[in-house]
This record gives sequence, structure tokens and C-alpha cells, in this order.
Amino acid sequence: MPPELVPWLAVLAFLLGILALALELFIYGFGIAGVTGIILIGWGILLLSVDVFHAFKALVIALVLSVVLFVAGVKLVKKANIWGRVTLVARQKNEAGYTTSREELGRYIGMEGVAITPLRPAGAAEINGERLDVVSEGGFIHARAKIRVVKVEGGRIVVRAVTKPG
Repeated sequence: MPPELVPWLAVLAFLLGILALALELFIYGFGIAGVTGIILIGWGILLLSVDVFHAFKALVIALVLSVVLFVAGVKLVKKANIWGRVTLVARQKNEAGYTTSREELGRYIGMEGVAITPLRPAGAAEINGERLDVVSEGGFIHARAKIRVVKVEGGRIVVRAVTKPG
């Protein structure tokens, strides 16, 4: 390879490596772009070096310093409680009064009401004077149709259209 092309090839490898690392941030994958980027950056550095031993030594030093800075950064984040400022630390426990209304939904079983919106299969209904989010058993139910609560599954109220005997 002509010596005048080596610097340009090194710059191209380095830039392609940075591009591959940036691509790894924005795509979902198995790290292929990231590994390719690291290899290209390393190759670009090796092409610019006078001696392979000195370039390898510089890469090892850079790697060790990166690990040390990462560990120091993690300890600093813990000590300054920065992580607690950007995440939700408090737990919502039942003992503290955080409860769901799942237990009281069982009282609606067997009650009748009216669909406020079309149920496709989810929608809203008025049962016992209350507006509730409900789910039909799978079929479409028109708005203003009479419905009956047939079961409660966790937080879901399952309804069925009431058919008139005929």
C-alpha cells in the first residue's frame, strides 16, 4: 500500500468506527455494529502508529483508564445520590395505604347497566350509576345496549349484552 494512503485510510477507519458506534446506539441488535466500531477505531489507531507495540500499549492504557473512570463515576453517582434524583426510589406498599380496587370490583358481578360507548371489545359502561371501563366477552356491543357483568378478571370487568327472551 502506498505510504501516502495510510493516513487517509486510518482517518476513514476511525470515522467509520465512530459511525458504527453511533449506529449501535440507535438500532436494536446484538452489538455487531458496536464491535465493528471498536475494531475499526483500533485499526485506525494502529495504522497511524509508528510501532505496533507502542500503539497496543496506548490502547491498553486507554482501556484501563476508561475502566477506572467508569468505576469512579459509579461511586460518585452513588455518593452524590444522583441516581435517586432521576429514578423513582419510593415503593408503593400496601402497608402504606397503596391498594388497588380489585377486591371491590367483585360486587359488580351480576349487575346490569348500559354501554356508554361501543364495546369493541373495550369501552365504557354505566353500572349502578357509575361510569366504568369494561370489556365485552369478545363480541361487538353497540352503545346504549343493555349489558350484564359476567365476571371480574383482576382489574377487568367483563360484560355481555343482555338479550331479551323471545
